[in-house]
Amino acid sequence: MKTTLNHALIAVAVAGALNGIAHAQSAASSLPAGTVATVNGTAITQAEVNAVLQVSKQPDTPQIRQAIKNQLIARVLIQQAAEKANYGDKPEVKQAMQIAKSSAETQLYLKDNVKPESVTDAQVKARYDDIVASLGKEEFKPRIIVAKDVATAATALAQLKSGHSFEAIARQYSQAPTAAAGGELPWVSFKMPATEGKTQGLPLSVAQAMTKLPAGGLTPESIPLSNNVNGPRAIVKVDAKRPTQVPTFEAAKPVIQQQLQALAVERASADLVGRLLKSAVIQQ
Repeated sequence: MKTTLNHALIAVAVAGALNGIAHAQSAASSLPAGTVATVNGTAITQAEVNAVLQVSKQPDTPQIRQAIKNQLIARVLIQQAAEKANYGDKPEVKQAMQIAKSSAETQLYLKDNVKPESVTDAQVKARYDDIVASLGKEEFKPRIIVAKDVATAATALAQLKSGHSFEAIARQYSQAPTAAAGGELPWVSFKMPATEGKTQGLPLSVAQAMTKLPAGGLTPESIPLSNNVNGPRAIVKVDAKRPTQVPTFEAAKPVIQQQLQALAVERASADLVGRLLKSAVIQQ
C-alpha cells in the first residue's frame, strides 16, 4: 500500500511538470510506431500503457491514458536517476534482482516440465458420484471456535452463555482459519451416524456433536480435539439445518474439474521433484 501511495504521489507531482513542458515540445515531433513517449532516448510504448490500464481496471479515456503515461515517464526518470547514481550496485537491489530471476526461472521451468494428465469427463462424473454418495439426508451450517486449551475454551463458552455473539467470540479466541469469518463453515452433510473418515473433513467428535444440536443450538461443553487433556477444544454452533441440497452434475462439474486438475498438477509436480531428488546431493 505504501509503494502504491508513493507511485500515486509521484504521478501527481510529475503531472504538473510534464504538462508544463508539453507546450514546449513540437507538435510535429514524430515517434516510432507504437511509442507514446521517449525519456532521454528510452521508449515508452502503447503496449505498456495498455497493460497498466488493464491492470488498473479504470475506464479507457484519454485523460486516464495521459495520467498513466505521465506515471510511466516519472518511473523512467527516477529509474534513470537511480542508475546514474549507481543504485544498481547496492546489495538490496542485487538481492531483489536475484529473487526476481530465481522466481522467473522456477515458474518457467515448471511450466515447461510439469505435465499433468488431463482430467476426463468420466473422472469428473465418478468424483461427483462419490461426493453425492457420501452425503446424508440433512445438511448443517455450522460455526466453530477452536480454543487453544481448556481454560480458554471455558472463558469463551462462559461469554457465549452470557449473551456475547458467537462471531465476536470466535474472532477473539479461535485459532481456526475461520476465526476472521466469525467461525463460519460452509454447509456440510454426511451419513449418520457419523463415522471416522466420513465427516467431510470435520473431526469425528465435532461432527457427532453437530448432529445432536437443533438449529441455533450451541454445544453445552467444549469438545476435546486430541487425547491431550489440556489440548485444543472446540465449541460448535449450528446456525441452520435443512434437507440436503444436491447440485446437478452440470452445476458441480466446473468446480470438481478444477479440483481434480489441481490435484493432477500437484501429482505431476511431486513426480518432477522426485526425479530431481534422485540425482541430487542434499545435506540437512
